[in-house]
Amino acid sequence: MGLGFAAGVLAGLLFGELRGDRTVPRSRDMVWLAWAATAAYLLHQFEEHGIDAEGQPYAFHAMMCETFGFADAAACPVPKAFITAVNIPLVWLAGPISALLGRRWPAVALSFFGVVSVNAVAHIGPALANGSYNPGLVTSILLFLPLSLRALWIALRRPDLGVPAVAATVLAGILIHAVLMLSLKAYLAGWIGEPVLIAIQIVNPAIPMLLLAALTLRRSARV
Repeated sequence: MGLGFAAGVLAGLLFGELRGDRTVPRSRDMVWLAWAATAAYLLHQFEEHGIDAEGQPYAFHAMMCETFGFADAAACPVPKAFITAVNIPLVWLAGPISALLGRRWPAVALSFFGVVSVNAVAHIGPALANGSYNPGLVTSILLFLPLSLRALWIALRRPDLGVPAVAATVLAGILIHAVLMLSLKAYLAGWIGEPVLIAIQIVNPAIPMLLLAALTLRRSARV
């Protein structure tokens, strides 16, 4: 299903109307880049939760459990609903919403790259440190890294975005990952229940959009 969605987005990117500003090339259009990042993230999810680059099915769950000290994935207390609650709102909803709103507010389109760029670091950093593959690494290197660098570079050169928007984007990406990890730790420690854990993941993807929207409104008020 995720691959089908990705194929649809890719078709729209190449042949459709998934653009915000037709006066610039696609690779400089923040809306087009946000849609491209959405497609990239759908492919990334397949590497994590479908079949990874080593041919292992659903390998990310076992890796995440091991990160939290549970070597036996079958006995891991991390609920499967947690992963679903992270992935659907974070990518299937936040990606398209950011791109659509980006037609009017380019900073909101940029906001999706907070998640993409920080997630790339979260995969590439451990791989460099440990000298080993982790589920999601290949798409992080081949897709996330170049797309993030391109989007952030374009944003830096735009007067309506610039350093403040790029800094806010990276900060938002860090915050969203921190909320994800800390809420899961709180659940595993017994401080919150599963319904609260799931609810946090559902609203968490709003952080980048709200932060960049607030920055846009603040800058507009100064004009």
